Amino acid sequence: MYKIQTLNKIAACGTDLFDRNRYEVAAIDGTNEITNPDAVLLRSAALHDVEFNQELIAIGRAGAGTNNIPVDKCSEKGIVVFNTPGANANGVKELAICALLLASRKITAAIDECKTLKGKGDEVPKLVEKIKGAYGGPEIKGKKLGIIGLGAIGALIANAASSLGMEVYGYDPFLSVGGALSLSRKLHYVKDVKDIYENCDYISLNAPSTPETKGMINAQSISSMKKNVRIINFARSDLVNDKDIVAALKSGGMAAYVTDFPTDEVIGVDGVVAIPHLGASTPESEDNCAVMAAEQVIDYIENGNIVNSVNLPNVSMGKSGDFRLCVIHKNIDGVLTKITNMGQNIENMESKSKKDYAYTVLDVKGNPDGVTEKVKGIDGVISVRVIK
Repeated sequence: MYKIQTLNKIAACGTDLFDRNRYEVAAIDGTNEITNPDAVLLRSAALHDVEFNQELIAIGRAGAGTNNIPVDKCSEKGIVVFNTPGANANGVKELAICALLLASRKITAAIDECKTLKGKGDEVPKLVEKIKGAYGGPEIKGKKLGIIGLGAIGALIANAASSLGMEVYGYDPFLSVGGALSLSRKLHYVKDVKDIYENCDYISLNAPSTPETKGMINAQSISSMKKNVRIINFARSDLVNDKDIVAALKSGGMAAYVTDFPTDEVIGVDGVVAIPHLGASTPESEDNCAVMAAEQVIDYIENGNIVNSVNLPNVSMGKSGDFRLCVIHKNIDGVLTKITNMGQNIENMESKSKKDYAYTVLDVKGNPDGVTEKVKGIDGVISVRVIK
């Protein structure tokens, strides 16, 4: 019986995928306490200070970001960390399109002012006409939108904005062939982000947070943008330098900043629309993420297949042989050779690496007795699992 711990409320359509004849799954109300789980499902729960039990082999994040998970620590312990890229993409896309309009028309500020008219009786219609002039703004049709990051979310924003009549520019140095094929043919793909800074009226940030992208929107990059640029950030707060954003808004170098990742620095600043991380807060997104995370964890536990892991390579193959050997090891010379020379008849094998780590799956004929101990003894091997 495999044990599945849930650390947040995971949609039932996901947890129901676990066959209760094979899995014990933690209840949302905590009525059945899970100890020493084989896998964990979570959304936003922080794991950086958690000590992992030896039995833990997988963590399924029902969402795209994994900042709440100590990924490096998991890799060292042979724990596969899954996320669910694209499962919440439509929910984020819809709010990002809303953000383009919020950045243009000063809608939230106008609504707040309208609330102050309560109790003015018959004067309200005249007062409405009087205040509306302070909240005008441009239409988005015909304007240039630059999208930095053309992953699942960025691509959907690009296509939707194009359908709304915007001229869309896209930048992504890691754009995949599949990603490129999903984009509207109207999109202008640029190889230098400066082309977006210099040409676009609106900029949508959809890049991951990496050492290269942190603080990419700063005083220097803003100085190369159009004076009334409007920036929307539905990626991560640390992609922008908050002080430089505030300074640009106050000096008139930027017209608006809409973010789904507000910080104390930007909240309450004129020109900022701060949204409390609502991009994926839809029942559809939560269901999609829960199902995707559960399916990936089940496939790994039962078949050893890895799909959408952030710390290990994707490896999937159909089963053959008498048993399957799953080996997580360091990506160093000689380890794979020693694994394949264990004295067993290998029917099928796939091995891939991702940075410092590798994953090898072998379908083997014969008896698995003693194989685990033999492979564990190889220098560089982190974990070994037999699936019959």
